[in-house]
Amino acid sequence: MDLRLEQHVALVVGGAGFIGSAISERLRAEGATVITAGRTSGDVRMDAADEASVSSAVTAVLAEHGRIDVLVVTSAPSARTLDPARRSDPELVLDAVAGKALTFLRVVNAVMPGMVEAGYGRVVGISGQNAFLTGNLAGAVRNSALLVAAKNLADEVAGSGVTVNTVNPGQVSDEPVTAVEIGRGGESSPGQIADLVAFLASPLAGAISGESIAIGHRVRGVAFLS
Repeated sequence: MDLRLEQHVALVVGGAGFIGSAISERLRAEGATVITAGRTSGDVRMDAADEASVSSAVTAVLAEHGRIDVLVVTSAPSARTLDPARRSDPELVLDAVAGKALTFLRVVNAVMPGMVEAGYGRVVGISGQNAFLTGNLAGAVRNSALLVAAKNLADEVAGSGVTVNTVNPGQVSDEPVTAVEIGRGGESSPGQIADLVAFLASPLAGAISGESIAIGHRVRGVAFLS
């Protein structure tokens, strides 16, 4: 399927990471011009925890390319990096939310005005299925916060030509197993995530916004009615 991403400019924050690198490669394969951003690697340096750094990076991309059509944010570390002994520690929870939901919000706020002015844009955030599970409070709260932020942003720009969606992997592995345990989400690979993100980033997905989409089987044994 031709996703019609030729001549599109895509900024992938965390584009050198495990998931981000697969997304960057997939978007390039579709003909998009991809700029990766990160604190220590990438085409532009961006510390998404620092507003001045975000503004400087976005300004640099706009100066060179004139616009940003697609924004993908996948810069937060895996939930497995969160200290299991401190998962309900308020300070850890606060840091986790700041490192995922607030960085997403900060970057989107810097890019979205240009998208709205242009009448076109695609924003995709990478969250996670532990937003729907207990057992890792910091991981659940940071991902839930990202989902709520993304839905609010989608509603703010509804009808403008800009869409905002989130993708929620379960465990991510280069060789995901097909079996899905009760009470857990299915596994997915970076390539599978990249395929979904590329579709959401394309003009073909213009009717999809405000959605939280699982990749890998969505938590087995639990029905979600909202």
